[in-house]
Amino acid sequence: MSEHAAVLFANDAFYLAFATRDLEAMDAIWALETPVSCIHPGWEPLLDRDEVMESWEAILTNPSATNVTPKNPTVHVFGEVAYVICSEILDQGFLVATNLFVHEGGQWKIIHHQAGAAPPPEAEEEDENDPGDTIQ
Repeated sequence: MSEHAAVLFANDAFYLAFATRDLEAMDAIWALETPVSCIHPGWEPLLDRDEVMESWEAILTNPSATNVTPKNPTVHVFGEVAYVICSEILDQGFLVATNLFVHEGGQWKIIHHQAGAAPPPEAEEEDENDPGDTIQ
C-alpha cells in the first residue's frame, strides 16, 4: 500500500470512529508518543492528549451529536508527516477540516484535527480514470 493510501486509510478510520461513536477506535487513531492537539469549531485549542480524548468522549457520548461525513479528501505526504484536507458534511452545515498525521510505531496516527465553517463543497466530477479519492 502506498503511503498516500495508508494516510487516507487512517483518515477514513478517524471518520469511521466518529460515525460509529467508537471511543476506543478514536483513541487508537491518535498518537501516543507525539504531542497532539485539536480545535473543534467554536472551542478553545486543546493542547494535550488527555484534553483531546476528553473532548472526543464528550462528543461521541452525546446523543445529540451531529453526523459528519468526509468528502473530497486531499492527501499530502512529507516523509514521516502527512496531512489531509477534506470537507465535512454535517446535518446542519459544512466544515472544512485539516487532519495532520505522523508515522508512529509503523502506522499513521493523527496528531492534529481542526475544523471550521466553510461553504458547501464542490460536487465531485465523475471521471472514469479517477479511482475515487484525490491523492496527491
